[in-house]
Amino acid sequence: MENTVFDKGFFDKLNTLKMSLNMRLSQGMSGIRKSSAKGSSVEFSDFREYMLGDDIRRIDWNAYGRTDKLYIKQFMEEKEGIFQIFIDTSRSMTFGSEPKSNMALRIAGAISYIVLNNLDRVYINEMKENTLTKGKGVNGGAAFSHVLDDLSRMQFDGKTTLNKTILSRPVQVGGVSIIISDFLDENGIEDALRYLAFRKQTIVLIQVLAKEELEIDYEGTLNIQDIETGNRVKITMSNATIKKYKDALHNMQEDLEKLSRKYGAKYVCIRSDENLVNAMLHGFSGILQGK
Repeated sequence: MENTVFDKGFFDKLNTLKMSLNMRLSQGMSGIRKSSAKGSSVEFSDFREYMLGDDIRRIDWNAYGRTDKLYIKQFMEEKEGIFQIFIDTSRSMTFGSEPKSNMALRIAGAISYIVLNNLDRVYINEMKENTLTKGKGVNGGAAFSHVLDDLSRMQFDGKTTLNKTILSRPVQVGGVSIIISDFLDENGIEDALRYLAFRKQTIVLIQVLAKEELEIDYEGTLNIQDIETGNRVKITMSNATIKKYKDALHNMQEDLEKLSRKYGAKYVCIRSDENLVNAMLHGFSGILQGK
């Protein structure tokens, strides 16, 4: 993958996002999650008497001076959010004058940047054919460069069966699963959504489509080749053909929206030539803020 994906313009846009977007990644998914369990975070909760085996660094010496007894400071447990990003690396994602793959990688990079700076953990999962390459979970802003390295190494080729790849990934209960794809998979995505919903995931579907897929302006007879299978077909681009194509595209997107509602997921469609900041601030603001 050429470095033009994560160039200076990309980092300039990240800085704009950081300043412009107040991130609250859905209800109960803020960067530091507090629970009633007692742990060792920075937010004070209560005292209890010292017991053998306790960490002596948590002894409150001021309390000892007042009471002549040893007390331990208890804190609210901080729970990091777990984010799974699934990226479709099929060859169809390379289509477009501005390839869908570039936008998919930039979106994954931008979301990872936000997640890591929000003190959460992110996994980058590469979907190809019927298999999934599981990324190593990373957290902390310093890990961002490693995420970009992993994204830059991705090769978009072959075809992807979304259901099989996602179902092959053991997912913990609770967390966020973000699927980035053009969703041009004849087998659909419902099995994967059912599984992720069962695992109590907050699900986000990000469909990336090229300008050429959304704005058809071809005329005459064309020899069209399937970018994944190599199969060729001759087709005449008449007004009726274009209308049939647009109806099929609309129906596909409508089906994705219905599935999203059925499984409590969020759905957004992004053009591959769209400005990244606009895509994140407008297309994602409601999703990332839990609206």
